[in-house]
Formats: sequence, C-alpha cells, structure tokens
Amino acid sequence: MVYNRPIVLTFAGFDPCGGAGILADIKTLEQCRCLGFGVITALTRQTEDRFEAVEWLSFDTIIGAAEPLFRQYHVAAVKIGIVRDLPLLLQLVRWVKQQSPSVPVVWDTVLASSTGFDFVNAIEQATVAQLLREVTVATPNLPEVLRLADEPDMERALAWLLRQTTGALLVKGGHALREPGVDYLYTGNDVVAIPTASGVLPAKHGSGCILSAAIAGGMAQGLGIAEACRQAKVYVEGILTSNTGLLAYHYV
Repeated sequence: MVYNRPIVLTFAGFDPCGGAGILADIKTLEQCRCLGFGVITALTRQTEDRFEAVEWLSFDTIIGAAEPLFRQYHVAAVKIGIVRDLPLLLQLVRWVKQQSPSVPVVWDTVLASSTGFDFVNAIEQATVAQLLREVTVATPNLPEVLRLADEPDMERALAWLLRQTTGALLVKGGHALREPGVDYLYTGNDVVAIPTASGVLPAKHGSGCILSAAIAGGMAQGLGIAEACRQAKVYVEGILTSNTGLLAYHYV
C-alpha cells in the first residue's frame, strides 16, 4: 500500500464530544496533511465543559490494537496522550521503540482534564525521569511542570526536568502571568521562545491534545523539532479563534 502522506499514530483517550483526545488528534493530523491512525487508551464520559468518568484500557488491549499497524505500515511519528498511569506509559513508549527504534515520540503530558479531573494521581519522579530520557518531545504546561518534578518552585522544577531530558521539552505558557501564551522550547543547551502572534487567546477544550498532535504531524513531515513546534502553535492559535465556543473548528 502506497500513500503520499506520512502516517502518524496517536495513542489517546476517546472523548465523545470530539474536542480532545483521539478524535481531536485525527482532525488535527488530517489538517497537517498526514494520515492519522489511532489507538484508544481510555473511554471517557465527558462534554466540552464537564468530565464524568474514565474507563482505562489495559496495556495488552492497547498494544493488541497497535501491533498490526506497526507490522503493516511505516509509522512516521507517534503521539501519546492519557494512559492509566506513568509506569504503563513508560512500558508503552518502550514497546513503541522496539517496533520502530527511530520513530519520534511526542508525549502530551496531560495529567488532568481542563475541567479538573485528575488522570494521573501517583507520580514517581524516577518514572518521570525515565520517560524524559525516552521520548523525543514532552509538552507540559506550567502546572504540569510543578507536578512532574514534585517541586513547588517553578525554577527548581524546570531545572530538575531539564536535567532528565535527553530530547526536547516544550513548556507551554498558557498559564503564565508574566508572558501569557509564550512557549519555551528547551533542547540541550538551547532555549527558543515561541511567542503568540495574537496576544491573549480564548480557551478551547483539547488545545493541548491538538498542539501535541500537530507537533507529531510536523515531525512526520520532516520538520525539525523547533519548526514543528512553531507551526503547531500557529495551528493552535487558528483553532482557538475559530469560534466563540469551547469546541474548535479544524477547517474554516
């Protein structure tokens, strides 16, 4: 089978309203001119502004769905969203690398829903450190930086994460007070600021999912990490202003 678009595989939860998770990822990947494949990691009951429950899928169920895809297709990039816990996430990342050692992996570090539901309760720093050594890009927002490092001081938390990171860390600035909307990409000793082009932007359900999927899509198209992050931010800014509700339009 020959396709002229790169294949991106997303591991993510199913959000019935389509604003976040696997449906949002696939919408995004299509707009990034990629062929989007998806493996469900959780079944959620939610709307754009309410979260009711989650049913987690097992590791065996997840890889049972993913294995035929890796066997038959060339996967150009992988994005991973919510899973039951961080040890399972690490197991999944390592399994993906066994199937395709060079595939870039984007970790959307979503720890809670935008409505406040905690997806990950127990966070062990040893597991976080291992994950940051395995993935290509991690995309925490500022509250997630503090939780992942288990450190109340932002400067120390960020320093700890960077010491563990062997790929890239994109720290999203949507919660920043001093520079709202400015993201910072850390790769090795380099730091790149990625400002917003539109000032303060309205919120959208699933914007973090969409950003990480767009980054994976850009990398699948052959972009470097920095340019993939820049283009993903432009895409997200477009969907944030696509309408006045919490669910994004991906094509206007």
